[in-house]
Amino acid sequence: MELFSHLVTGFETSLQPANLAYCLIGVIVGTAIGVLPGLGPLATISMLLPLTYALDPVSALIMLAGIYYGAQYGGSTTAILVNLPGEASSVVTAIDGHKMANSGRAGAALSIAALASVFAGTISTFFVAGFSPLLASVALSFGPAEYFSLMVVGLVAAVILASGSLLKAIGMVLVGLILGSVGIDNNSGAYRFTFGSIELSTGIEFVSIAMGLFAFADIIAHVSDKTSNKTVIHKITHLWPTRQDFKDATPAATRGTILGSILGILPGGGAALASFSAYTLEKRVSRHPERFGNGAVEGVAGPEAANNAAAQTSFIPMLTLGIPSNGTMALMMGAMMIHNIAPGPQVITQQPVLFWGLVTSMFVGNVMLVLLNLPLVGIWVKLISVPYRYLYPAILMFCVIGLYSIQNQTFEITVAAVFGLLGYLFMRMRCEPAPLLLGFILGPMLESNLKRAMLLAKGDATTFFTRPISATMLLIALLLLLSVVVPQFRKKREEVFTEEA
Repeated sequence: MELFSHLVTGFETSLQPANLAYCLIGVIVGTAIGVLPGLGPLATISMLLPLTYALDPVSALIMLAGIYYGAQYGGSTTAILVNLPGEASSVVTAIDGHKMANSGRAGAALSIAALASVFAGTISTFFVAGFSPLLASVALSFGPAEYFSLMVVGLVAAVILASGSLLKAIGMVLVGLILGSVGIDNNSGAYRFTFGSIELSTGIEFVSIAMGLFAFADIIAHVSDKTSNKTVIHKITHLWPTRQDFKDATPAATRGTILGSILGILPGGGAALASFSAYTLEKRVSRHPERFGNGAVEGVAGPEAANNAAAQTSFIPMLTLGIPSNGTMALMMGAMMIHNIAPGPQVITQQPVLFWGLVTSMFVGNVMLVLLNLPLVGIWVKLISVPYRYLYPAILMFCVIGLYSIQNQTFEITVAAVFGLLGYLFMRMRCEPAPLLLGFILGPMLESNLKRAMLLAKGDATTFFTRPISATMLLIALLLLLSVVVPQFRKKREEVFTEEA
């Protein structure tokens, strides 16, 4: 009954006209950037962060959340029709989805993807609503030592589950930790890494780093890419799947929902990892694995359910523990901090309207997506034919205006430009920037909880090992590190991220 009353409160918030409008804007923008290859939710949310200064916190988070899970829908459309995934999480969908389109079943593939997505999105949102309060109540008993250990687990998992080289991922996290320490130390009052700059004394602005690493770097990468974007688009006929399609897709979507819901919670996990894992699972449990790669319905339903479920449940650790599970959740944390809302277990108790309004908006957003996506398929596909040289000047102008509006100074634009060049360099070096963002967000919190724990323990470092919860989390972090040396795990990890690349 208590959960029901909370959901009623949430729907009263999310169904307000203003919040409905921002939810609609979010899912439409999310679908559009999911369709456009390369311009993912990370870059888009980083561009829109300055806009959230002027919005109500609930409306801002509802819109940003809609962009994130809306992108998972949009990516499948072009993956199926033109074999051009708009999102990394839709790469697997293209394998069988495009084969279905080649055989004249593009409509059925799109419908299966949309229905699997809305099914997974709805079920996983119930999971968020039911599991988050339980986890938050446990987290309320955490002290500084437990939070420090939890953040260590988050950073270690982010390193292990980051794509590419482990060594590069570790380096990116360390860079993020260093950048997070720039400014005046709260305890000693000493200046750290400011190099005499007054602007850096208050630290580096989160929006500048995010916009530089993702939006600016994305623009540089696309401008330097001379490849043509001409595509052959398949005609869409017979949207409704057959009875056999439903029979094959239902168990695959169910398994994908369960797997994606679990992987979405893990720090460092996300929609891309969930979709690849779901495809591997479907191929292994299938009685006819030879059909995969040749238009198997399960190869569309499983990954699409998994990536949407993971997108929803990735909000759980961010909202309840204050630990972002991926780069997009780090941006969501940044949006909350802009409004002086500290992510963590106190959000549910101190900001119930915000929490339950955001959760119920996911139900509303999923309904909007399934009603919008199929009728607007033609419009989404036409977006691909727009040359990027016409898009990036408007994107760049929007970014610069947003950066200047933060403090009415050009310094933030300069910082973003520097990180834009660094972000492009990271792309060329195959260094994923998301771990850097996680390190930047968690670094100050990690340091603060370390100092508080040591003060309470009077300098006794064994406090992290004598407190049961803290010791358990440090043990988990150690096991995660040791798992890297297991040949089977390392092989599977390399296979997944080689496919993604």
